[in-house]
Amino acid sequence: MDPSHLPALTDRARRLAEDGRRRVLGIAGAPGAGKSTLAAEIVAGLDGRAVLVPMDGFHLAGAELERLGRADRKGAPDTFDAAGYVALLERLRDPGATDPVYAPAFDRALEEPVAGSVRVEADVPLVVTEGNYLLLDDGPWARVRGLLDEAWFLDPEPETRVRRLVDRHVRFGKSRAHAESWVARSDEPNARLVELHRHRADLVVRPGQPVTGAP
Repeated sequence: MDPSHLPALTDRARRLAEDGRRRVLGIAGAPGAGKSTLAAEIVAGLDGRAVLVPMDGFHLAGAELERLGRADRKGAPDTFDAAGYVALLERLRDPGATDPVYAPAFDRALEEPVAGSVRVEADVPLVVTEGNYLLLDDGPWARVRGLLDEAWFLDPEPETRVRRLVDRHVRFGKSRAHAESWVARSDEPNARLVELHRHRADLVVRPGQPVTGAP
């Protein structure tokens, strides 16, 4: 993500948070696009008026992926509990809710989802959610877009994105050779699928291009 975009994107998110009712902002993009970094910076810039609920908390557990024969494709659309993610977004949008909602998160050190990690108070006006598949239009994923008040798509330079992705895998324990192989075999096919759906976003964020338009 181009750092020069952060002030404009934070202002855009702030306007959503000032609407007077609970809003959900989705940040989508291919693996390594910088979604989690931007989402965390947006939330930090809103001084308690936003909370981050990542899609990655809905990864299926490693044991379940092994049982299903999908462990070597971890990160593909069918390796998540998409219906569970949709159900959480529906709870978060419930205007009559008065109790906090708990959401899972993904622990990259463990490579496992952890239930009940994120507490969303009923009076928080903006939920920021980020993930690869927010804009997909088939299966349970197709219901996500309609639950987002606004969706952004991060579109960095491909070389930058792939380098960042390999470095992240290395940082969390893979050898560089294994990381490069995994990115080519698993992450990049997922990236091509994600990029087919960028047209469903309200805003596409590209390096060197200004962020314009109101929510």
